[in-house]
Amino acid sequence: MNPLKGILNTLRILDFSTLLPGPYASLLLADMGADVIKVESPNAPDWLRALPFLDNRIRSIGHEFINRSKRSLSLDLKAPQAFEVLSKLLSRYDILIESFRPGTKERLNLGEERLRAINPNLILCSITGYGQESPYRDKAGHDNNFLALSGLMSYSGRKSGGPTPIGTQIADLAGGSQLAVMGILAAVIHRLQTGEGQSIDISLADGAFALNGLAAAGWLTEQDLPKPENHLINGGGFYDYHRTKDGRYLSVAPLEEKFWKPFCIAIGRPDLQEKSAEKQWTTHTEGAIREEIKTVISSRTFEEWVKLLGVMDVCVEPVLNLQEACLHPHYQARKMVINVEDEKGGSYPQLACPIRFSKTEPTYRFIGARLGEHNQAILKELGYSKEEIQRLEQKGVIG
Repeated sequence: MNPLKGILNTLRILDFSTLLPGPYASLLLADMGADVIKVESPNAPDWLRALPFLDNRIRSIGHEFINRSKRSLSLDLKAPQAFEVLSKLLSRYDILIESFRPGTKERLNLGEERLRAINPNLILCSITGYGQESPYRDKAGHDNNFLALSGLMSYSGRKSGGPTPIGTQIADLAGGSQLAVMGILAAVIHRLQTGEGQSIDISLADGAFALNGLAAAGWLTEQDLPKPENHLINGGGFYDYHRTKDGRYLSVAPLEEKFWKPFCIAIGRPDLQEKSAEKQWTTHTEGAIREEIKTVISSRTFEEWVKLLGVMDVCVEPVLNLQEACLHPHYQARKMVINVEDEKGGSYPQLACPIRFSKTEPTYRFIGARLGEHNQAILKELGYSKEEIQRLEQKGVIG
């Protein structure tokens, strides 16, 4: 285990969330040193513990990564005695992350007013699909639903085939987890300045909508409605993924002149420089250039292009599979794959925290814990005796 304390070692967090957006947010906070307790129902634990992965085997590898360094407390919030345990926790842990549907906390008698009566300085981060105040607040949704509603997918994909599923969870992670971390840390700074806690309302649909960025700016000011393959960076130009002779792909993105000119020379088409230099970025011109580049890239194999262009500063990179990415010199040098201890003294390879600090290191204490693995230790810290813990177990308050 890493003996160094992380930069957030003074933060104490209760994570009631499940699946990906909330747990990934608390993973980043735990990697930066926060003390995180993952609280789950002993009767209905986080589904991530048993989701099928790429090989269709039921295994908790996702849980072991997403919930690393977090202690596990199995607590039945529906049990009358659970609130006493939670009250003691909230006297020490003053940040709470949850992903209940709006109204669920109140049905469990865990509404904001009741929680703040225990700890007025509480920072409460709620992560839901559509937020606490929306006509959609009670609707279920998954990542591609939020991306669809946001408008992003209307101009992603191909004209001929429409939008395609994306290999990672953009709304969950970029629209949810990362915004939750930013919101929590901003609320911590606010509390340090004023002594006040507050609530944070994270909507995955809102987060996805905000990712429209430049496209939304164009529509809102000029009514320029984006569509698939109709502008420079969504496939309307040469900025694209081009197929090689052996069926693999290169990402080609030499948009600036300083990259475009040496790229054209390297691929044996110096004549294309003039077409770009004239700045005729019309759909017709872009399409013509794209087709010519497509033809050139298809004339050589993946390895031939990597050998030729890999040493050049022209914004071209190979599309790697995950095995190749893990072994790539960049990620090896950045130590983006690390080994994390399990409870038996062994270790598992996992992705590292992508945030680097000059004075502190990430903390990788252990892989995702077994359900309720730390019940005894956590309750002892709260002042419960061995006999009291046994009674809680017998009544099913803890599992």
